[in-house]
Amino acid sequence: MSDAGAAAQPGAGPSAPPRPLGPLLAGFALDAALALVLLLLASLAAGAAWIVIEIASGAAPGTGASGEPGPLAELLMAMAGVSVPALVLYFWRRRADAGERLRSRQATARPRTWLLASLVGAGCFAFASVVTSLAAALGVEPMPSNQGMVEAGWQRWPAFMALFAVVLAPAYEELLFRRVLFGRFLAGGRPWLGLALSSVAFALLHEIPGLSGNDAPAMLQLWLVYGGLGAAFAWVYWRTGTLWAPLAAHALNNALALAAYAAGAA
Repeated sequence: MSDAGAAAQPGAGPSAPPRPLGPLLAGFALDAALALVLLLLASLAAGAAWIVIEIASGAAPGTGASGEPGPLAELLMAMAGVSVPALVLYFWRRRADAGERLRSRQATARPRTWLLASLVGAGCFAFASVVTSLAAALGVEPMPSNQGMVEAGWQRWPAFMALFAVVLAPAYEELLFRRVLFGRFLAGGRPWLGLALSSVAFALLHEIPGLSGNDAPAMLQLWLVYGGLGAAFAWVYWRTGTLWAPLAAHALNNALALAAYAAGAA
């Protein structure tokens, strides 16, 4: 992650003169489209590989009812779906240079970087908890699309589930959504627009319309939570100048959420 933990591009930040909006929006749209295509292809490839492994083994390790992928297969598909787009787009379209990596290392040496990351990570968990509680009081209780995978994964492979939720998923999501998507606007002197658009993309990717049984109020609640988290992580990246800060905040939020789930399931 040394390359990924880069500060904003040269000239980025609130004092940078805004660049033309058209090329920025076109670049963002292309990045988002490529990420979606790569996610689908990587997930399909991981699923196909899992089927080949099952056939070769003569058994059905990790396979659920009715031939559906089991939790381990779902975890591996999710891992491929988030890692491949992040790595391809970073190295292909938004790779950091030596100067950016140096500024990132300097930012990680400042105690306030980690203080801000810790406060935002804990604040995000509190925000999600409050929104969920208020929505439940109004009779809105959504089922996140990854809830089944998390529950089954925690029951059968708790160590791997913790590694995925607290380390791997935050690392690749921050690389894609903050470093690639938000970073384009940060470098172009339009951080607020980038914060909004990358947060919407973050929310939509976590809860794709039409692919879950949630009704409109439930989807809106999930989008509010995910969008709020995405905006907070982008802001941390912007203010600290290193991707390690939002990664730490994201990891802390997920760790607290997983601990709360584990405590409730015990």
